[in-house]
Amino acid sequence: MNTSRRPLAATVIAAAVAALALSACGRNDDQTAGERVDSATTAAGNAAERTGNAVENAAERTGDAIGNATDRAGAAIDDATVTARVNAELAKDPDLSALRIDVDTDAGKVVLKGSAPDAAARERATQIAARVDGVKGVDNRLEVKS
Repeated sequence: MNTSRRPLAATVIAAAVAALALSACGRNDDQTAGERVDSATTAAGNAAERTGNAVENAAERTGDAIGNATDRAGAAIDDATVTARVNAELAKDPDLSALRIDVDTDAGKVVLKGSAPDAAARERATQIAARVDGVKGVDNRLEVKS
C-alpha cells in the first residue's frame, strides 16, 4: 500500500510546487524566492498528507465492510450447523426420530415445529435442542398428538 502512495504523493507534491512557483512569478510581494519555495513545499506536503489520509480512510472502510460481510456469512454457516446438529440429536431419540420435526435456527435461536407423541417427548425435544453447542434459546412449537 505504501509503495503505490509514494508515486502519487510525489506527483502531488511536484504539481503543487510547480503551480505555486508559477503563480508567484507574476506577483510583486515581499517574499523572497526561497520563502516562496518553502511555502509551496509546505502546501504540497499538506496536500500529500491529506491524500495519504484519504487513501488510508478508504482502505479502513473497505476492511470494515469485508469484516462485516465475513461476520454475516459466519453467522449463516453457524445457524446451518446448529440446525444440522439439532436434527442429528433429535434423530437419536427413539420417540422423536420417526417423527417429522422441522428445525429452524436464526442467530442461534432454535424453533421446533411439528408434532410429538406425548408431552414428555415434547419436553425432551426442548432439552435435546438446548444442549447443542451454539443454541442460544429454544422455541418449542411442537404439538402433542392426541
